[in-house]
Amino acid sequence: MDSGLLLSFLAVDLLLVCVPGADWAYVIAAGLRGRSVTVAVAGLLTGYALHTALATAGLAVLVAGSPRLLTALTVVGAGYLVWLGWGVLRRPAAPGAAGDLAAGPGRVFARGATISGLNPKGLLLYLSVLPQFLTLRGAHLPVPAQTAALGVLHMACCGTVYLAVGTLSRTLLSTRPSAARAVTRTSGAAMLGIGAFLLVERLATL
Repeated sequence: MDSGLLLSFLAVDLLLVCVPGADWAYVIAAGLRGRSVTVAVAGLLTGYALHTALATAGLAVLVAGSPRLLTALTVVGAGYLVWLGWGVLRRPAAPGAAGDLAAGPGRVFARGATISGLNPKGLLLYLSVLPQFLTLRGAHLPVPAQTAALGVLHMACCGTVYLAVGTLSRTLLSTRPSAARAVTRTSGAAMLGIGAFLLVERLATL
């Protein structure tokens, strides 16, 4: 693949990953509640690995060409974001608090995979952003291999940023309960707002 395209994708992808959302809220909550940030991030990356596999298999193109299917997936993901955001606003994470992340590592991992697997931002990345960086003609690598490479690069960006966010939240907010609640409430409001916006926008096109 062209190194210029890779660098351009990396820059765009990092900007998207660094925008707080459902993934951020989850790793922050994991850090504040004393759960393994690594397990939470591994779950999130598993969801994106599924996105990468489906995109590599060509299903992303199929979804992008089917407005009804794209609408259904976006509505489900947006609805899940609204539900998560409302839950975070009702029960903002505090250092050492129990709650949804009080279960074992398996549940922490599974919920992370569900969050990223249904995250509309991830869906839109694979359907709208990633295809713009594929070289369709004259490329040394076939399109599926290019798609897989960009998907893996996205997962690497997610892993790096989310591990840093989760670790810093535990370090900087563990002794500041009020600040921790404010951060998680802000994340919850962002999830709720983004989910509601996506729902309204997508349903308005029906």
